Amino acid sequence: MQAAQFVEVKQPIVVGEFADPVAAPGQAVVRLKAASLNHRDLWIQLGLYANIRLPLIPGSDGAGVVEAVGSDADKAWLGREVIINPSLDWGPDPRAQGPSYRILGLPDHGTFAERIAVPVTNLASKPAHLSWNQAAALPLAGLTAWRALFARAQLRAGERVLITGVGGGAALFALQFAVAAGAMPWTTSSSPAKILRAKALGALGGANYREPDWAEGLLKAAGGHFDVIVDSAGGEGFGKLVELTRPGGRLVFFGATAGNPPGLDVRKCFFRQINLLGTTMGSPADFAGMTALVAARGIVPVVDSDFALADAEKALRHMEAGAQFGKIVLQCG
Repeated sequence: MQAAQFVEVKQPIVVGEFADPVAAPGQAVVRLKAASLNHRDLWIQLGLYANIRLPLIPGSDGAGVVEAVGSDADKAWLGREVIINPSLDWGPDPRAQGPSYRILGLPDHGTFAERIAVPVTNLASKPAHLSWNQAAALPLAGLTAWRALFARAQLRAGERVLITGVGGGAALFALQFAVAAGAMPWTTSSSPAKILRAKALGALGGANYREPDWAEGLLKAAGGHFDVIVDSAGGEGFGKLVELTRPGGRLVFFGATAGNPPGLDVRKCFFRQINLLGTTMGSPADFAGMTALVAARGIVPVVDSDFALADAEKALRHMEAGAQFGKIVLQCG
């Protein structure tokens, strides 16, 4: 089969022949129709991810058709259109992942290929209303956003929610899920054009975080503090998010692309009873809840662009440029 591999860090991804996977007992081979990129893939290429093992087929997200199974008991999956849950071996505790937990695409080979072997327990039926590109865009970012909003922050209808860095995959899913839940979503971005596009998806407004006094302006525009804030950046702006959270509110975060928050004033957190909630990815129950919401409400993932598998390097450079709004997809077959 054709696959895209990282052979060395800080080098272009290499597309070429790779051995076809074989389904072990309890596994299925999925002939992939599409895969999508996550920043995780870029960070692996740049050598910025922990415990990198090369050579590696990256990719956590994929959708396709089950071509083979390793156990007779799983034959009902043959020929079915599926999406893949990239959370492997979460463990028995829904509150946090166990010691064997890992994400598809490192250390296990991922979805930037024509085929992949995955546990049958990580398969879910493709929502019927989604195209292959849209379905491939869903799993990792959708799972992350769903757990952040519902399992961790316990978002309720009518609550005011702020989603930072709109334009990225997880932030856009958080926006779409918040709208579907009947919440009142607001956004931030460094791009006024992205804020306008977010408003078209249901955001009530937004703020450019590069402008001075953006937080004060947002507080006034929104009409008060936020019940829930969803962040994936951290960094210097995190302190502003604490100030924007209402007393007793929830600030949930799943990334630190801007680094650790310097000089965080913890007194503002404990005096105002603010809940700081760390989260990452999600459990099998979270994935089931996320796919059920997408199917029931007809939510359509936002796809920024698509590339042929042979152009995986171009797709990675497009992500590195940071101008995308939505997910970047690879056509696998």
